[in-house]
Amino acid sequence: MTPRRPRGAGAFPKAVESPAPIPPDPGALYAALDLGTNSCRMLIAQPRGSGFHVVDSFSKSVQLGSGLERTGRLSRASMARTVQAMRICQQKLRRNNVKRMRLVATEACRRAGNGDEFIRQVQRETGLRLDIIEPEEEARLAVVSCAPLVSTHTDQLLVVDIGGGSTELVWIDISSVPHRDRPRAIMRLQAGFHPPNNPFPAARVVDWISVPLGVATLRDQFIDVEDDAARYALMSWFFEENLSGFAPYKDEQARKGFQIVGTSGTVTTVAASHLGLKRYDRNKVDGLRMTSDQIDRVIRRYLELGPAGRRRDPRIGEDRHALIMSGAAILQALLRCWPTDRLSVADRGLREGLLYAQMSADGVLEDGPF
Repeated sequence: MTPRRPRGAGAFPKAVESPAPIPPDPGALYAALDLGTNSCRMLIAQPRGSGFHVVDSFSKSVQLGSGLERTGRLSRASMARTVQAMRICQQKLRRNNVKRMRLVATEACRRAGNGDEFIRQVQRETGLRLDIIEPEEEARLAVVSCAPLVSTHTDQLLVVDIGGGSTELVWIDISSVPHRDRPRAIMRLQAGFHPPNNPFPAARVVDWISVPLGVATLRDQFIDVEDDAARYALMSWFFEENLSGFAPYKDEQARKGFQIVGTSGTVTTVAASHLGLKRYDRNKVDGLRMTSDQIDRVIRRYLELGPAGRRRDPRIGEDRHALIMSGAAILQALLRCWPTDRLSVADRGLREGLLYAQMSADGVLEDGPF
């Protein structure tokens, strides 16, 4: 019996076409929100060249971590303030029709016993989903945001992000990277502090640390010390004690070829005071370089002013006067360990890092100089 030929045998196979990748939309809007221990801040931006153009923003001191040091939990009042701020952010996102966004929470939600519960409350009441990120990702994003400020002549780089509840330090050796490519080598760290099989001359992360002390938590540690100068000295000493596990701590660092990039309200406030600005001007502050001696003079002036004088100083402002000395204590502890003639002031941080990371992953940034 002649075997039956299977139906369709010998027919040409039908080609299966894989869909072409959808090209990224260069006009799309991106959002990044950083919910920290003290502030809620958001940026909405559009890619432009190798950077981005901010089209809307939001910033409010919500003091989410108020009382956290004492109770280990977020208070009802601080959560209510924060949810109200998140509602404003949600309205801005909807009004701008933003589809691509990354919304993150940091140290306060990491440490609080009811942090996860609060994240669920935010989603329930505003529809916004926050991710509680780990310290390494927070540090990495802060580093990426500062890449445009890295000098091509820098061999050793220390990036410092002084937050409300924690301070991240990342020490990076870029001496083996060609001078012209050093800022871009920092940008590539968004893939991880130790990315495998990197075909480019790579920035090497010597060490990084997340110290669970920021401007709010350090202040709360010593809030019972009445004398202003004594409280400042104790805060600075205590912060330095917490650096003992950081690998470069005991190494003497030559000033030549060494750069610190500082990103925080503390650093920008000190810069505004150094410049004598009557009104804050980001264009004058972001990227400004200061020496250890210049910063020391500003901090001594803060101590001379005392609490009442600092409250009235327009360069410090009502929102920051209660936190500026704990931030200054952190900054001066770092400069005692590593004096520098090149501390670059960065009015940028986690939000900008989140935007760079999203846009880079989508391929909408031009591969050109910053």
